[in-house]
Amino acid sequence: MSHDARLQKAVLAELNWDPSVPAGHIGVTANNGVVTLSGHAGSYAAKYAAERAAARVDGVKAVAEEIEVQLEDRFKRGDEAIASAIVERLSWDTTVPHDSIKAQVEDGWVSLRGEVRWHFQKDAAEAAVRPLAGVVGVINHVTLKPRVDVTDVSNDIRTALHRSWFSMATRSRCRSTAARCGSPARSTRRTIGWLPSVPPGRRRAR
Repeated sequence: MSHDARLQKAVLAELNWDPSVPAGHIGVTANNGVVTLSGHAGSYAAKYAAERAAARVDGVKAVAEEIEVQLEDRFKRGDEAIASAIVERLSWDTTVPHDSIKAQVEDGWVSLRGEVRWHFQKDAAEAAVRPLAGVVGVINHVTLKPRVDVTDVSNDIRTALHRSWFSMATRSRCRSTAARCGSPARSTRRTIGWLPSVPPGRRRAR
């Protein structure tokens, strides 16, 4: 059996093993580690689950997803109803900042826009929308707010070092001692004298 044949078999097994995937309606082909999924799913959440299941199989290099969402009658909703459900759902999600995400819905496709501080908040917004009835796809345009501030980073590092058992004062004495020593080896030996005693529960490195 070729590598691609084994990979196809493994992906099919994974799809059948995952209860959130409508495996009976999804076809799988493999070519040089690239897996193509085809067929249809009754909801966008099921389509997404199939893609994730295939991607986690060992040996899969990429997933080409050609699954069509064919909503079951009980899941069909108009764009206005979907938009209202999204607003309601995001307002209940504590991981998504209030009023930070705007949604646009067209023919069941949802576009998310806005700005958040953290990547997990961007992912949380998409995860909240994905399983809603009527949704056939999600495009996540949410961006992250620029937050790199050299001064803030420096202060954060300094604060973290102050929390450490190896204090800044100790480090300063070590640097001063090293500067007065000739070779790095002698500097290291002389600096060791400034190391504080090992706190309880820690073992001194040998």
